Order: sequence, then C-alpha cells, then structure tokens
Amino acid sequence: MFIPHEVIRFIIVGFMNTFNYYVLYLLFFHLFGWHYMVSHVLAFIISMIGSFFMNSYFTYKTKPTWKKFFQFPLTYVVNITVTSTAIFLLVEVMKLNETISPLLASVIAIPFTFIISKKILVKDETKTS
Repeated sequence: MFIPHEVIRFIIVGFMNTFNYYVLYLLFFHLFGWHYMVSHVLAFIISMIGSFFMNSYFTYKTKPTWKKFFQFPLTYVVNITVTSTAIFLLVEVMKLNETISPLLASVIAIPFTFIISKKILVKDETKTS
C-alpha cells in the first residue's frame, strides 16, 4: 500500500503539533490551574500558529503568505469544533479524565484537519501552475 509523502509529512507534523499542544494544555491546566476548556482553546490557538508554518514549509512545501496565514485559522474552525465537542463529551458525558481527553479528541480531528489545511495551503499554487 502506497502512502503519499505528503500524508507521511502531515502525520509527522501532526505528531509534533499534538505534542506541542498537549504540553501547553498540561502547562495551562495543571500548572496554572485554568479550566480544562480555557487551557484547550489557548493551547490550540498557539499550536495552530506553529502548525501553519510546519505544514507550509514541511508538509506541503509551499511558501507561507499573510493571506494563507489569515485563512489558515478558518480551516481550524472545523478542527476546534470537533476537538472541543469531543473533549466536552469525553469529560462531561463519558467522565473521562481531563488529562487524557484532549489526546483522544485530537485523533478524532486528524482527517478533517488534513483535508481542510491542504485546500487552504496548496490552492494558490494550483491556480498559477
């Protein structure tokens, strides 16, 4: 089974981004004592900025622009909706631990993030080619 290099790079960046997000989440939640959802949203925003640059340079090998930078968060509306809903359901409904739930929610959001981020980051080059 052949997996395109782009998908492999996306997975690598995804692991790095998830690690960054999770470290920030744990810092905000455990060290600062902030509510799990506040910790999630703040860690998400910070890691999204890193994700933009990692996906631009490494995954899709495209030049980051201000236009793409400001469009990129729009693609994460789906991601933050999926992860926030999943975290809420995992913590409040399924009574799972607030420390583990963000990791599970991140896995659920991976396919959505790949498709949407590729549309934003690669679309300009396909029009000019």
